[in-house]
Amino acid sequence: MTENMVIGVLREAISTGLTIAAPILGVSIVVGLLVSIFQATTQIQEQTLTFVPKLIAVALVGLFCGSWMLHKIVTFTERIFELIANIVH
Repeated sequence: MTENMVIGVLREAISTGLTIAAPILGVSIVVGLLVSIFQATTQIQEQTLTFVPKLIAVALVGLFCGSWMLHKIVTFTERIFELIANIVH
């Protein structure tokens, strides 16, 4: 296993992780910002008001994007296993 191979695997792992996390993090940030703006305009400082909408939004993103995320993880894992099999031979 060469250095370039290791760097490529690490680059692909980081890229896959960021790609998978991006939809959940993006929706969470947008919902949090919208709730914060709502709280600032109405002066309602309820802690559950920030938690519940984020939880619901992240759950919906998980439901809608879950199969795509799983496909990305499985594809990456298959590539890693193929790489390991090629190294042994």
